[in-house]
Amino acid sequence: MTRVAAVDCGTNTVRLLVTDLDRTTGEQSDLVRELRIVRLGEGVDATGRLSERALGRVFAAADEYAALARRHDAEALRFVATSAARDAENARDFADGIRTRLGVEPEVVSGDEEARLTFEGATRTLSGAAAPVAVVDIGGGSTEVVLGRPADGPAGHGRVASGRSLDVGSVRVTERLMPSDPPTSAEVAAATAMVDEALDTLPSYAVEVGVARTVVGVAGTVTTLATLLLGLDHWDRDRVHHASFPVGDVHDLVARVLAATVAERESLGVPHGRSDVIGAGALILGRVLRRSGADALTVSDADILDGIAWSIA
Repeated sequence: MTRVAAVDCGTNTVRLLVTDLDRTTGEQSDLVRELRIVRLGEGVDATGRLSERALGRVFAAADEYAALARRHDAEALRFVATSAARDAENARDFADGIRTRLGVEPEVVSGDEEARLTFEGATRTLSGAAAPVAVVDIGGGSTEVVLGRPADGPAGHGRVASGRSLDVGSVRVTERLMPSDPPTSAEVAAATAMVDEALDTLPSYAVEVGVARTVVGVAGTVTTLATLLLGLDHWDRDRVHHASFPVGDVHDLVARVLAATVAERESLGVPHGRSDVIGAGALILGRVLRRSGADALTVSDADILDGIAWSIA
């Protein structure tokens, strides 16, 4: 077994996975899974820069994660940063701070690499899924849509047919088009048009969502919605991971979340720090599902973080 630490730093959250991996059998034994809502991308769409407050939040999380990785004797660590760090003028400040704290250079991966890592993580343990599989990863600054075939077994690798990273995410869409609480009908219409315009580009990259027989949703927006659909009052990975929901139920919840205030969303169980942007994230999920033709949404709590870990092994 190889013990690795993987960090995924997105626009809204930074997450850590410390896990033991067996390359021969494909076995994965997790020791630590941590998440901090840091809103690294706060205001970056308008200013082009990472704010000092946002950098402070992510550096505080990095200090925690460095201590955890040392405590668990991780043999190797990989830090992957996505949309916000790609877009910022002062990305060097971010990189310097991470290197000082974790001892590694943060890798600002391309959208294509992000898509590949996401598919690998999301489908590695997804047995029996009808192919082609579409994996949808809704982040704060971008959304990845990836088509492919999952691995035949846990020791194998999935085969990505096509993938695309789109510049629509829960934070970006909220800040740009849905600032009201709750969003107005005009704001929702404008956001829907923006998301649809982005999705319209997918066929030109051979990402034909309509052919997918299985749609797998990953990341915080989707797992939070799954928690609500299951009627849970607390996070339960065993119940959320690989849960499946009829698309009609998902669309009904999307409409409820969009119509709710931030306070009402939090009363339903949406965490603070996600409650103000989950409406946009839910909207993105709903628009993808309408194009897919799938009759159910499968939820995976394994995603790019797991893909990063296996890329080390």
